Amino acid sequence: MSELKDNPGITDSLAGQGISRRDFIKFCTLMAATLSLPSSFIPKIVEALEKKMKPSLVWLEFQDCAGNTESLLRATKPTIAEIVLDILSIDYHETIMAPAGKQAEKSLMDVVKNQKGKYIAVVEGSIPMKDGGVYCCVGGRSAIDIAKEVCGNALATISVGSCAAYGGIPAANPNPTGAVGVKDAVPGITLINLPGCPVNVENITATVVHYLTFGTLPATDRLGRPYFAYGERIHDHCERRAHYDAGQFVREWGDEGHRHGWCLYEMGCKGPETFKNCPVVKYNEGTSWPVQAGHGCIGCAEPNFWDTMAPFYKRLPKVPGFGIETTADKIGVGLAAAAAAGLAAHGIARAIRGKDEKEEKGE
Repeated sequence: MSELKDNPGITDSLAGQGISRRDFIKFCTLMAATLSLPSSFIPKIVEALEKKMKPSLVWLEFQDCAGNTESLLRATKPTIAEIVLDILSIDYHETIMAPAGKQAEKSLMDVVKNQKGKYIAVVEGSIPMKDGGVYCCVGGRSAIDIAKEVCGNALATISVGSCAAYGGIPAANPNPTGAVGVKDAVPGITLINLPGCPVNVENITATVVHYLTFGTLPATDRLGRPYFAYGERIHDHCERRAHYDAGQFVREWGDEGHRHGWCLYEMGCKGPETFKNCPVVKYNEGTSWPVQAGHGCIGCAEPNFWDTMAPFYKRLPKVPGFGIETTADKIGVGLAAAAAAGLAAHGIARAIRGKDEKEEKGE
């Protein structure tokens, strides 16, 4: 009884914040959809979140811009951020925690020592390896030293953002600090990569909800990215895809095609080579995402995007496994010719039918 009192269910905790049972069910439905699960799994998610005790979470920031933290904090109402805070016990996060200095570092070490193998570590930012890791230190310790201890003793580690997943912008050529992602810095740990600049907060939440529901982390691709969020190309669900198929491309910023929402491939959009669920989940409570706002995808969820996807405003010459690079210039012409031929054939057929009908009537 005392355990239940000390660890109230999430619905009781949310009710205290004015979040109704109905809002909670909506959240569980959203999580099922994000995880690409059928609606039959919604009750299982509800049950898991209601009964499971809060796992402890520590959030490390290294070579980063805090963009992923900002993404988390800007989750909108009914606040996923509040729900995350109720699902998890966030015991260390430099940006949002009250303690500072030695007290903050003590909070981190208390979790590592007292909950070894039970807590979740989240890493934001790349880890510099050059010169003993001196280019990023927290509390007098190098990022690599902290990551080895904290991630090495965690139940699982989640790398949020492309810097933590692959090294990101700090690792761009010539990579002066020897920046790498968590996988290369601390090999052999249980790791999930959620790359992006920034990551979608829904994907962070869904990853944790999957673990709480099924007791395992979601299935991943060869890069350690969960299939539910990175299993399909951005191009596959882009709202501008119909314009691509019709050969309607923006050729210049602000031209008629741009004003009418045509495909941005010719302007450098990397959607055909980027795997992420941005068009489905979007940002700011599903309000929009870069391509919808008129800017091409820069491929930030892919390894070394800063080097391999540049220049950002020119289309890639050869997209492996997706033969559009050699046909994009011809699509419009080909479709236009096919359409013209179809219209001509349709016109001829109508003329012939009209002539036959007149002959039958003796006109």
